[in-house]
Amino acid sequence: MINNVGIFELKDFENLEDEEWYRIFEVNVMSCIRLSKKLLPQMLQKKSGRIVFISSESGVNIPGNMIHYGMTKAAMTAVSNGLSKLTTGTEVTVNAILGGPTYSDGVASTIEHIAALQNIEIEQMKNAIIQQTNPHSLLQRFIDPEEIASLAVYLSSPISIATNGASLRADGGVLKTI
Repeated sequence: MINNVGIFELKDFENLEDEEWYRIFEVNVMSCIRLSKKLLPQMLQKKSGRIVFISSESGVNIPGNMIHYGMTKAAMTAVSNGLSKLTTGTEVTVNAILGGPTYSDGVASTIEHIAALQNIEIEQMKNAIIQQTNPHSLLQRFIDPEEIASLAVYLSSPISIATNGASLRADGGVLKTI
């Protein structure tokens, strides 16, 4: 099971209403919890299975204009780690992927909208955003969703059995920690 649902928005902390905090937590965290509650017991009974949480480097390095989003990604990582403790003695694994700035459909729509408003090319806008928000990125570009998916494929495969309770980075070198 790959927990990949997620929503985000750019919004300053002082402008976030309680309902917005609850909404993003409901979608980004509670959906994963509900699916895990449904499927983990079956995996444990069979002593085999994989759960992957698609989290974000924003759960470690919380953006000032997306504190509510970062909070949900930190929570996903915590839930993933906690659930892994329930898999002792089985071949069930639970891991999280800390993705970096990814050119997902939602991000693409936002960037295309901003580029159109500013009357500039999309690639120029993408580069400007990376330079402004993540100038220290080693990749120096947005991550393709397929690059995150490749790590999810590994974590879902039988060869990942020794990887459990981990938060693996596919962040393009955005995080400056080991």
